[in-house]
Amino acid sequence: MVDDRDQVLGEAVRLREAGRREEARERLVALSARFPQDTEVAYQTAWVHDTLGLEAEAVPYYERALAGPGLSADDRRGALLGLGSTYRILGRYEEAVATLGDAAAEFPDDGALRTFLAMALYNTGRTHDAMEMLLTLLAATSKDPGIAGYRPAIEEYAKDLDATM
Repeated sequence: MVDDRDQVLGEAVRLREAGRREEARERLVALSARFPQDTEVAYQTAWVHDTLGLEAEAVPYYERALAGPGLSADDRRGALLGLGSTYRILGRYEEAVATLGDAAAEFPDDGALRTFLAMALYNTGRTHDAMEMLLTLLAATSKDPGIAGYRPAIEEYAKDLDATM
């Protein structure tokens, strides 16, 4: 039965990657019904719903994926990003900030998590926090020589955009 699970899961992931998302969704929904506690199956099922624009349907699968052990660190990071982003798209901004904030604390070197957190912060009216996060990330990661040349100033302004130097 587990061999069958692995085969169907692998096939569904290949279908999703090949752009045959609806076929992948059908297989994953059926597999998820057979293995309701399987976090990897739940994550893949959430992911395919997101790729189809079915965000509301993705949420319970993301939540199930994150509720138990079994996800690799990379899949856990992806599930947290997916859930937080999905909450934001659905207008559930406070839940997005909480999810993405916890994720960014768990994976502090992940710039994508901080970027999506900044968007959610913006949606909650916390524009200063959002700008600080984005400017700090930009200064730390940009390969643009003009930005790199102004890195110290950008980092300083990120702390308080209203301050004058």
